[in-house]
Amino acid sequence: MALPSPTTAILFDHLFTGKIRLRLLSRLLLNPGSQVYLRQLQKELNVSSNTVRLELNKLMEMKLINVVEGKDGKEAKIKKYCANSFHPLYDNLRSIIFKFIGVDQLLEQVFYKLGDVVEVYLTGDMAEGKESPFIDLVVVGDIDRTYFDKLCIKAEKLLNKKIRTAVYTLVEFDLALIHELPHVCVYNSEWGRGGGKF
Repeated sequence: MALPSPTTAILFDHLFTGKIRLRLLSRLLLNPGSQVYLRQLQKELNVSSNTVRLELNKLMEMKLINVVEGKDGKEAKIKKYCANSFHPLYDNLRSIIFKFIGVDQLLEQVFYKLGDVVEVYLTGDMAEGKESPFIDLVVVGDIDRTYFDKLCIKAEKLLNKKIRTAVYTLVEFDLALIHELPHVCVYNSEWGRGGGKF
């Protein structure tokens, strides 16, 4: 097995040194297409703008996030922040965040056991990288609801979170149903077991 390069080792040493940084990474990496303002992050994380700014600067130094400059309605210059999806560790970090919020255990304890699941979407606050006592899921497939509910109850105890679900057959489901919601696809049957693209 190859040893991590000095650059990678330094990055991981600095990466998870605080809860705010992990929450910022979760917010940005789970939604790579989203762009957020400093004040928006300050409000969501309930910390001072200075704390958020310091953490954003550190993440920019590591080249994990990018700054997009634009103008608001009053022509004032504003900065928005987004994930750098071209960073070589982007996919790995997303995977770590999914493990952190328990998605990997959900797949293992629930969806791999059901068999006829086509897709699973994480929605709601957790899909935006926000802390929540709920895990909101949209499940697409022809599943045994009674067995599914039993598996979810076991997973809730394991994760210490309430699991809320909406279940659709492949015929019933259309992406337009969740278009307005924050959502991340965490399972697709075409990926194969262990091949999740997060």
